[in-house]
Amino acid sequence: EVKMSVHVRPKGFRFAIDRGGTFTDVYAECPNGQVRIIKLLSEDPGKYADAPREAIRRILEEELGTPFPKSEALDSSHIEWIRMGTTVATNALLERKGERMALAITKGFRDLLHIGNQSRPNLFDLAISVPDTLYEAVVEVEGRVVLHQESCQLNLDSPIITGSTGEKLQVWKQLDKEGLRKDLEAVLAQGITSLAVVLLHSYTFSEHERVVGDMARQVGFRHVSLSSNVMPMVKAVPRGFTASADAYLTPCIQRYIKGFASGFKDADKLRVLFMQSDGGLTPMDQFIGARAILSGPAGGVVGYSTTCYHHDGGVARPVIGFDMGGTSTDVSRYAGEFEHVFETTTAGVTIQSPQLDINTVAAGGGSMLFFRSGLFAVGPDSAGANPGPVCYSKGGPLTVTDANLCLGRLIPEYFPKIFGPNDNEPLSKQKAMEAFRVLTDEVNTFISANTPASPPMSIFEVAYGFVKIANEAMCRPIRALTQGKGYDTAKHTLACFGGAGGQHSCAIARALGMTTVLVHRYSGILSAYGLALADVVHEAQEPCAVVYEASSFQYLDERIQALSEKSVLSLQNQGFERSDITTTPYLHLRYNKTDCALMCTSVPPSDAMPTPRHGDFKHTFIQRYQCEFGFTIPDRPIVVDDIRVRTTGKGCSFQPKVLPSATSLPVVETVAQCYFSNGFLDTNVYILDHMTSGHSVKGPCIIIDKNCTIVVEPDCEASITSYGDVQIQVGSGGVMETGTDLDTIQLSIFSHRFMSIAEQMGRVLQRTAISTNIKERLDFSCAMFGPDGGLVANAPHIPVHLGAMQEAVQFQLGYLGDNFLEGDVILSNHPLAGGSHLPDLTVITPVFYPGALRPVFFVASRGHHADIGGLTPGSMPPDSEHLWQEGMCVKSFKLVEKGIFQESGVTELLMAPAKYPGCSGTRNLHDNLSDLRAQVAANHKGIALVKALIDEYGLATVQAYMKHIQENAAVAVRDMLKEIAAKAKVTTGHTSLEAVDYMDDGTPIKLRVEITEEGDACFDFTGTGARVHGNCNAPRAVVLSAIIYCLRCMVAHDIPLNQGCLSPIRVVIPTESLLHPTEDSAVVGGNVLTSQRLVDVVFRAFGACAASQGCMNNTTFGDATVGYYETVAGGAGAGPSWHGRSGVHTHMTNTRITDPEILERRYPAILKSFQLREGTGGRGLYNGGDGVVREMVFRRPMTLSLMSERRVYAPYGLNGGCDGAKGMNVLMTAAGEERNLWSKATVQVLPGDIFHLETPGGGGYGNPSDMPESSAQVPRPSQYAPKGSLHTYKLTQESS
Repeated sequence: EVKMSVHVRPKGFRFAIDRGGTFTDVYAECPNGQVRIIKLLSEDPGKYADAPREAIRRILEEELGTPFPKSEALDSSHIEWIRMGTTVATNALLERKGERMALAITKGFRDLLHIGNQSRPNLFDLAISVPDTLYEAVVEVEGRVVLHQESCQLNLDSPIITGSTGEKLQVWKQLDKEGLRKDLEAVLAQGITSLAVVLLHSYTFSEHERVVGDMARQVGFRHVSLSSNVMPMVKAVPRGFTASADAYLTPCIQRYIKGFASGFKDADKLRVLFMQSDGGLTPMDQFIGARAILSGPAGGVVGYSTTCYHHDGGVARPVIGFDMGGTSTDVSRYAGEFEHVFETTTAGVTIQSPQLDINTVAAGGGSMLFFRSGLFAVGPDSAGANPGPVCYSKGGPLTVTDANLCLGRLIPEYFPKIFGPNDNEPLSKQKAMEAFRVLTDEVNTFISANTPASPPMSIFEVAYGFVKIANEAMCRPIRALTQGKGYDTAKHTLACFGGAGGQHSCAIARALGMTTVLVHRYSGILSAYGLALADVVHEAQEPCAVVYEASSFQYLDERIQALSEKSVLSLQNQGFERSDITTTPYLHLRYNKTDCALMCTSVPPSDAMPTPRHGDFKHTFIQRYQCEFGFTIPDRPIVVDDIRVRTTGKGCSFQPKVLPSATSLPVVETVAQCYFSNGFLDTNVYILDHMTSGHSVKGPCIIIDKNCTIVVEPDCEASITSYGDVQIQVGSGGVMETGTDLDTIQLSIFSHRFMSIAEQMGRVLQRTAISTNIKERLDFSCAMFGPDGGLVANAPHIPVHLGAMQEAVQFQLGYLGDNFLEGDVILSNHPLAGGSHLPDLTVITPVFYPGALRPVFFVASRGHHADIGGLTPGSMPPDSEHLWQEGMCVKSFKLVEKGIFQESGVTELLMAPAKYPGCSGTRNLHDNLSDLRAQVAANHKGIALVKALIDEYGLATVQAYMKHIQENAAVAVRDMLKEIAAKAKVTTGHTSLEAVDYMDDGTPIKLRVEITEEGDACFDFTGTGARVHGNCNAPRAVVLSAIIYCLRCMVAHDIPLNQGCLSPIRVVIPTESLLHPTEDSAVVGGNVLTSQRLVDVVFRAFGACAASQGCMNNTTFGDATVGYYETVAGGAGAGPSWHGRSGVHTHMTNTRITDPEILERRYPAILKSFQLREGTGGRGLYNGGDGVVREMVFRRPMTLSLMSERRVYAPYGLNGGCDGAKGMNVLMTAAGEERNLWSKATVQVLPGDIFHLETPGGGGYGNPSDMPESSAQVPRPSQYAPKGSLHTYKLTQESS
């Protein structure tokens, strides 16, 4: 507990309270000018019922000198206001402890939210651990509206109506109110009283939802969340998730608020405000679940943005917020205005609502430490508060906190004695040291076995190594938030808060080139302090669908005015004067035919061109688009998706009291021994409360506050500002030379640095590309390679690209020899040159370094181009028989020669397919050229980053660690193969593994794996069928990608994905076979279909899991004016300890599916149903996942093309498990006929025809009779919950 004072005295008591999962922090301003700070356990039922109310009671009692018994309601007349942030909603979502609820959804879509966007969250997780859906029951609502299309040739026989966005609609099917009432009553009878309603196109036509909501309330539902009310934005899936989250969480919040308010007399007169996810406060009766997810951390962002951006009245400087807690670290950015995102995924639930862009990385004080196959790793698993780290003496694991304790950075004497089994012991440094001694022995055993010449490591070197790796893990998201968006990291201030951040802030700032760290006086409770400084905010938003042009400006102005008046009235009703209220209008803008929308404010209108009265929004959009993506599209119309008004009632103009200036040197409390890069150093220890304005101390030293410990590293200097904050100037530090010999700590750091280069290349490519495939679907990969072309780092995004680009680079080395010059860039896509399929264009750039005659590294990017010519639009013809029918084909072409982009040459190549019969050249040359330039730019970024790394460490060291990283991956794979060989020998007596499976045309894929005791293996595909006349031939690069993918899945923890993964592997592929086709063989199906069967064969041989659907269900339809392509989910295979996931993409694809509302808005089709195909997963001790049923009604004549598999051979079960169901393609004609289509087919469809797709289920695992099915354990969500725009970007890229 802390007492201080404020500059301006409040009228009554003011309480700002951050109720976290473990602690509740309270910042209170008293009428006498005193500031009180209290930290309580959030749950302590033996002492109090509610932590925030208990803190208020204690402060009132002590300050007023009047007893306030715990058993009596508190007198609210003493309180001016209470502001609260809470993790109640977040914890309920993470732990799945919200209100029992049901979902009412359009008939045919009962499983839409289970399927979601059909992608899996973790590429290499065979168990596909996905949090459960929030609802317990589903009501299918008969009644359907569809968007009106002028070209539609269906007879819908219904009048045209206009939606709220201006879009035209037709009611296809009227509501069945009688059936709806019966279904609602049946759900209510189960004891479920909360309901979420999401009907297709309700963002613009909400009448049907209102009818459902009214009826639900009539029959007795206590809470109803209509998606059209909660967040009326287009896209049914995220809008449905948002409504579900609201129905699941709002009743919990209301119960908490009711319980909290019941502890006060005259609670109706009490002014209580809650922090929302967008960083604004709202009255407690308007606080809802969908806007509460970031209620806790949002206060911290408000706190540092208010206090650090213009620190001490200085020049504005952008700030990185660094909030390091026990489980994870939150990273955010502020540069004058809050950075909001409008669609994020938390705990498996995608929520549409304004949220601060707070990004979470799995590295906190409680992050667990691992040593695996020679690599140090930190997190993502966390020890939590209980049992906590080893030093808590409760049987917990080694963590980052233990490392800091062993290094002398935490001093037990300054911590309360609240640890141990009876909560009465100090932090135990002895136990932490003992645990590190065991781990150090493990590390040294590995070192002596693998690098005998290397000296053993000490306990302190190992602990310090883990701290350095944790720091590097936290640097990566900061680089992505800054450099990844075009900002210079070094020009930011690092604002450090949270209990653990002060121990790492100097090292992180130094690693990022930042020179200033700010630790606020209240850094340990900054989220609570931020609540005291926050504004009250009212958000109003509605969907729109107009083009931003002069004819729509009057409409936009009228809607902005209406939303503004509504919002201003809301704040005036809360007591704000009009002069204290500001409104900021936004338009959610995007270029037509793109999905990348930006929420834009306006600049004052100019006389040069017409604009809305509320300002020039286009100017802001163009500027931001140019900044974030590096280009604009001048001739493309700009579409308004949403109109938003953010109205703010100004909060307290609070200013803390200025501290007296120092008149003497600060008092050194003690001198500790702390470990830094050059060993133990004498480290002065200071108490922050004993320091004042003007005090300055040089590192190394430690400054201890009540709620945090600040480590000031050598070559840094900390000073106390006039308000009592700690400002640290960070020096460059002593340069520690890294040699070429293997150092296991540096190995982990270089692993991060190499991967960061590949990730940042990807950011540049995404920013500068123009096509939907690369810019929005993120269908690309970036990688770096050694001078021999061996893969060093490949950001793990596209499974079929893994390892494949290595073949492409090595082909060019052999093909061009020494004909690489600085300024050259190579283009290639041929299967024999390391290509996967022709639309994947690979751009390769050599990296030259002064003094080296040959390239010292290579960088490359591979992107899927939407069209490169050939038989059909999209360059993926289902019936191709020759390679030339699939588009442009290039083995080696200098795209850039001596620094000059060869536009005419590459244009000629892209148009060349037109010379073949029935083929066309590229149908979108502009996008091809723009995306190729973007790939060149991404490679240029990679070159700059590689050279910077060499400048920092030296060429010899960087190349040495390139080899060490590759060798480490080989060690990890060998360790896994040794384990498999040992198990196989025990069970079968030998170490040979075999498997065979068949393509639908009967072609076998046969594999024999011979594993040696040393962990080497031969993958022999002898016996695989001959190449086929169709397009299911798979190039060697695809085979290698499938093998790397399988190995990475079976290793089951993060390893570097590089050439080393295949070092223990010898691959034998018979020539002119399905897996080694001739030069002119068609291959497009090999990339999307045969790759899946390859994975099934490998996993069958290793017994890893049953077969998944083994298909991508590629579906294309279109005509001369429009084309649409999708892949469709199915069932995942079960494994030794898990049920297969239903309705999800598996293995070599992870593509997202288009939202139903976007599909129907843009294309001439109606999605009739999309749901699980129940009972199609194979039965077993663990059941396979179900496939899906997807039905599409065509609105005009078009061509439908299909590429699919598993229509003849079912996905296999394993170890006694049953097979999954086969898939089926059926065309139901408008005339009433049913036609079963072959797995590869092209047919003409007419208006009213229905394509009925049934995708395969996954195989079961284990005999169903061995154990009751209920014994199976479904994986729980981890404690670490990633969130923010970086997490969304990762999910998007991994689902491309």
